[in-house]
Amino acid sequence: MGSSQGASAAAARASWAFAGGTGLALLAYCTGLPAVQLAVFVVISAGAIAAVVLGLRRYRLSPADARPWWYVVGAMSAFVVGSVLRQANPPGHQLTLAAFAPDLAVVPGYLLLLAGFGRLLARRRAAENDPARADAVLIGIGATLATWSLLIVPILAQAGDGAVLYVLGAAFPILDVVLLAMAAQLLFADGRREPVLWFVTFAAVSMLFGDLAFALRQIGRMPEAVTDLQIEVVFLAGFAAIGAAALHPSMVRLTIPHPAVLRRLGIGRVVGIAAVLLVPTVAASWVPPVNGADSLVRIGLTVILTVAILVRIVRAHDARIVAQQAAHEAELAERRRATHDPLTDLPNRELLTETLTRWSARAAADGAEISLLFLDLDRFKMVNDNWGHQVGDELLVAVAGRLSGMVRAEDLVCRIGGDEFVLALASHAPAKLAESLAARIVAEFARPFPLSVGDVVVTPSIGVVRAAGGTEALALLRDADIAMYQAKDAGRNSFALFDQKLRASTRHRVDLEQALRGALARGELSLHYQPIVDLQRGGLTGFEALLRWEHPVHGRVSPVDFIPIAEDTGLIVPIGDWILHEAAAQLQQWRQARPADAPELHVSVNVAVRQLRGDRLLDTVRRVLADTGLPASALWLEITESGAMEDLDSALATMRVLHGLGITICIDDFGTGYSSLSYLRMLPAEIVKIDRSFVQGMDEEDGDEAIVRTVVAMAHALGRRVVAEGVETEAQRDRLRALDCDLAQGYLFGAPRPPSADTAWLTLPTPAPVSAVSAAGAAHLPR
Repeated sequence: MGSSQGASAAAARASWAFAGGTGLALLAYCTGLPAVQLAVFVVISAGAIAAVVLGLRRYRLSPADARPWWYVVGAMSAFVVGSVLRQANPPGHQLTLAAFAPDLAVVPGYLLLLAGFGRLLARRRAAENDPARADAVLIGIGATLATWSLLIVPILAQAGDGAVLYVLGAAFPILDVVLLAMAAQLLFADGRREPVLWFVTFAAVSMLFGDLAFALRQIGRMPEAVTDLQIEVVFLAGFAAIGAAALHPSMVRLTIPHPAVLRRLGIGRVVGIAAVLLVPTVAASWVPPVNGADSLVRIGLTVILTVAILVRIVRAHDARIVAQQAAHEAELAERRRATHDPLTDLPNRELLTETLTRWSARAAADGAEISLLFLDLDRFKMVNDNWGHQVGDELLVAVAGRLSGMVRAEDLVCRIGGDEFVLALASHAPAKLAESLAARIVAEFARPFPLSVGDVVVTPSIGVVRAAGGTEALALLRDADIAMYQAKDAGRNSFALFDQKLRASTRHRVDLEQALRGALARGELSLHYQPIVDLQRGGLTGFEALLRWEHPVHGRVSPVDFIPIAEDTGLIVPIGDWILHEAAAQLQQWRQARPADAPELHVSVNVAVRQLRGDRLLDTVRRVLADTGLPASALWLEITESGAMEDLDSALATMRVLHGLGITICIDDFGTGYSSLSYLRMLPAEIVKIDRSFVQGMDEEDGDEAIVRTVVAMAHALGRRVVAEGVETEAQRDRLRALDCDLAQGYLFGAPRPPSADTAWLTLPTPAPVSAVSAAGAAHLPR
């Protein structure tokens, strides 16, 4: 980058050095010494042509971009030939064809220049720029009026029978006017006004003044002291400008397209337009009309020029209005992008916060309430995982449309992120409108959403908050969010109304979360072990490791309170690693303390959904088995039925690897979730655990015994064993035994207890009868 910029700067300096050097040479040319003038003429003419060729080679333009410059080289060569012929055949008073040979020689040069400038306009797309084109037309008309008044009329008045030859000389300034208009169009078009543009424009102006001088000299309106060689200075200055333009690095940008952009009429252009009107008018008034036709032409050109200027000003004003409108629309579009969700086009969190702040202030003044519904889609991740994010986006758009159709025109439906939507009800809403709307939404979402993959059903969890006016927007959102999570905890597909009790509960939850983050490091967590017994043969088979938390301030915290927090925050992952290692080490210690002929024991550890994702659980299990020496068959991992279904692909992959290691997989809380035979067949599980709620329900008249019987039969049909949880009475034990249930756990056999408690069961005879196990644990039943 640095070397490229350095080379560009050096090239720019070379261009200006060429311009400065030729300027000094032109000063020498004005001395009048024929030898010096001839030398300067040769050096500048040849140098300018060589500079163009050198610039084309240095900057390596494409053939299409280089073609206009080669036209310029051809034109300059023709002009050099014309100048040489002019010096060889000085014009006299007799108008012969030989006297006009120089003029005839430069005609191809003008045609080549017109072609070159036309190509430049096309490459730069400057011809598409209306303001630039209008300014060029103004300059052309003004220059035509001045040329007509100062040159053409005097030539026609003086020429007599030789008018045809005089008109040939007068035609060159007209061509120069066209070239100047084209150069002006290049200069005024959009894009930076690079040095190359000023050089080219200067060259066009030089040609116009040079040809005017020659034409005036031709009709005797130039002082006798002014020679053709002196007039050549103007042409040579134009030559030098072309050479400097080709050497300047900005020449490569002359052919870069610059699409038209609406711009305001700047002060520079206003001054230019005024000059275009005044200068030709003054020039025309300086030379009186020779006849009526001359007056008519002058009036016509003046009227055309005036009308063109007025049109230019009006169009500039219109362009300014259009530009202002475009800027306003762009500002509105930018504002909308900043305040609306790009996917659903619903208002976003920023606009919601602004609106709530305004509505809350108005409600405070009116003594009214403000209502908010915070909606989250249940298990939206499963949609993305199963069908991809494109279908997930389809669903979000469909949800946005359905919600928008359920509110009043004055209410607000927003998407504040992910699968979260907020419905804000205007402050004059009826008192119970929020609750009734939430109930309608829950009912309406039972209707499938038609998507590209088919009909998809998704359920909402909605938090509703009603607060007095003046409540801050962030507080409203926070409380509605809390209520939404309450609806999720209640089983999803429902709504919950925020109240102060819920706020206290949330505050307590936050306190527990903060305390839980350091509980493991502080040694506040421990494991209690509940025995699992063989119902049919009698005897202890193992234990379930259950997590307990003893907080120094809150005391014993229920697992029902802190386990969900650990799962939601991800703390369950490091805690789960610790549980695995602690339980395996404890069981191995007990196994080693048992008699040699005692049956093998196992320990069952609960695994959270988060632990099933990725390879961390697999690595932890391998490390635990290696560190403790516990056989893989002695480690049981319990995975809830609903947890396995939440991310089935990931869960299946992890469970299959664990099964391959020899770990026993248990499906926990079976019957509370999908309870599908096909799902049970799919999962690599050896144990099915019946939820305690069904065991407790067996005592009722129309209880759950039929469900338990069905689960046992289904599991046995698939070669799985069954564990019944929550067995507390002998009647339950006997019924389960009659139903051919394999294993059981519950307070009948022993409460969860720390490993430091009575370990009399370690020395029980083999196999230990169920009654003995019960007796060993009976002392630890809660009173």
